[in-house]
Amino acid sequence: MINICYEEQLRKRLIQLRLRKNVSCREMSLALGQSEGYINKIETSDTLPSMGIFFNICSYLNVTPREFFTFDMESPSTTNRRVDQFSRLSFKKQEHLLAVVEDMSK
Repeated sequence: MINICYEEQLRKRLIQLRLRKNVSCREMSLALGQSEGYINKIETSDTLPSMGIFFNICSYLNVTPREFFTFDMESPSTTNRRVDQFSRLSFKKQEHLLAVVEDMSK
């Protein structure tokens, strides 16, 4: 049986990512080809998605399953965009930027 803590984290993360996308439970449910109350049922602890539906949810939210379960990553798409931009910099510029960020974090 799944640990209740993980189920609650899944529900909270779904809500967080859905709200970030600015869509209603109904809109998301229908976009996934489910009944209009499906996402609400997940968010209110009435059901859990199958693996197939979970993958569809991730795709709809533009996150990987790994990003979905990285609970401390507030905005996976923004983080991915930052990492992508950072990786395009020269090594010297990356080192400089990292030093600035580390200094700001103190």
